[in-house]
Amino acid sequence: MYNKEIIVSITKNDKTAIKEMFENFYGKMAAIALRYCKNQTQANEAINFGFNSYIQKLQQNRNALTVDIDNTFEPEFIKACATFVKGISSEYYVASTVYANGSSTKNYDLFETNEFIDFNAIENDVLIKSMQQLVPSQRLVINLHVIDGYALEETANIIEASLQTVKSSLEKARYNLQKNVEKCYKTMKNEQPL
Repeated sequence: MYNKEIIVSITKNDKTAIKEMFENFYGKMAAIALRYCKNQTQANEAINFGFNSYIQKLQQNRNALTVDIDNTFEPEFIKACATFVKGISSEYYVASTVYANGSSTKNYDLFETNEFIDFNAIENDVLIKSMQQLVPSQRLVINLHVIDGYALEETANIIEASLQTVKSSLEKARYNLQKNVEKCYKTMKNEQPL
C-alpha cells in the first residue's frame, strides 16, 4: 500500500519514488502489455506509455492523496495499453486490408472436439503467442472483455467503437484464437524429436 509521503513524492516528480513505483508494478505491466501487443518491442513501448500516462494523471489530480494506487493502477494501465495499441495506425491499416480467401472448406464450429487442445491446460506461452497473432481490434476486445472482465459496453467505450463492432470482433477473435492455439500445438507436436 502506498502511503501519503510516497504519493506526494510522485506528484512532485520525485524520480526515486517514480522509479520505485515502476519497479513494484513492472511484473504486472509486462504481463498485461504482452497480451495486448504483438511482440516484446511493442510491449516495452506500451509499458512506458501506460506507466507515463498513469503518472501524468496522478500528478494532474488535485486529490492525489486520496488515490488508492494499488486499486487504480491496473485499470488505468489497461486503458492506456488499449489506447496505445489502437494508436498504432500502421498495424491497423495492414489488418484492415486483409481479405478472406473465399475458401469454403473452413470449419467454423468453435466447440468441435479437438485432439490437439486440452482447453483446461493451455500453456501460458502458447496462449500469449496465439493472442499476439490476432489483429489489433480482436486482440483488444478479447483482452478487455474476456481476460480483464470489462462489459461489452465498457469495452466499446474504451476502444471508441460501436457495440456491434465489439461483438463482431469478439466472435472473430474467439475463432481466430482457437485456430492460433491449434496451430501452435500442431507445430509443437511436429517439432518434437522422434
